[in-house]
Amino acid sequence: MNSLRLEADEAVAKVDELQSKVKTLEQENLSKEQEITSLQHKNNLLEGEVEKLETAIKDFKKAADEGQQHGTQNETLQRRLQLLEEEAEDADKTLREANEKLRQTDVKAGHFERKVQALEQERDQWEQKYEEMAKKHSTLQKELEELQQEIGNI
Repeated sequence: MNSLRLEADEAVAKVDELQSKVKTLEQENLSKEQEITSLQHKNNLLEGEVEKLETAIKDFKKAADEGQQHGTQNETLQRRLQLLEEEAEDADKTLREANEKLRQTDVKAGHFERKVQALEQERDQWEQKYEEMAKKHSTLQKELEELQQEIGNI
């Protein structure tokens, strides 16, 4: 009986040991399942982050393409602006030349206007002299006719 008891005690000790091992393994299993759940959650979060980053990359590529297009447009507009500035400088130069010619023309016009006024005054004086002479002539003509009549009467 002793041997059965020893066997039973050994069996009980072995069962306790195995139960202890089962509990440890169950705890490890539970811990591993929690870790798996945590890693799955982390994986899901990372996959969402990857999708966000892929979307951001697409947006950045699109923005880069648009930026390149804007750069090309900017270069075109810069060239166009330069041409317009050159044309504006040429137009300004032409305008300055035209203004200078206009100023010279105005000076000449003023000079000729003074000459015209002087000539008009001279003409008016000549007309006045002509009228005076015409009056004198008509007076002398009358005197001559009177004198001729007097001579004719004598």
